[in-house]
Amino acid sequence: QVQLVESGGGLVQAGDSLRLSCAASGRSANTYTMGWFRQAPGKEREIVARIAWSSGSTYTADSVKGRFTISRDNAKNTVYLQMNRLKPEDTAVYYCGASPLVTMSVVTDWGKGTLVTVSS
Repeated sequence: QVQLVESGGGLVQAGDSLRLSCAASGRSANTYTMGWFRQAPGKEREIVARIAWSSGSTYTADSVKGRFTISRDNAKNTVYLQMNRLKPEDTAVYYCGASPLVTMSVVTDWGKGTLVTVSS
């Protein structure tokens, strides 16, 4: 099992930036694929970006490509989501997830989420 703790959410204005952090702990945490997901009110949870811990290969959803960047710090067992040029439609609860699968088709561990609110 992997324990995940998110931080960095908040209220910002459109065009601002935020960086979310996800600290991972537990057995084999550094062999998993880590991802950021978000869920807006009334909508399903969707993947935003993912990163394979060992190789560092990444995937970013088209809706945020060019604005959001996922990265990791192996020494700190932490994954980041740098969010630039935020838009009101980015408002959501952002969750960190971990999966033993590169595609993250099954997410085995979730953080509690951090709220990001973007005002227009």
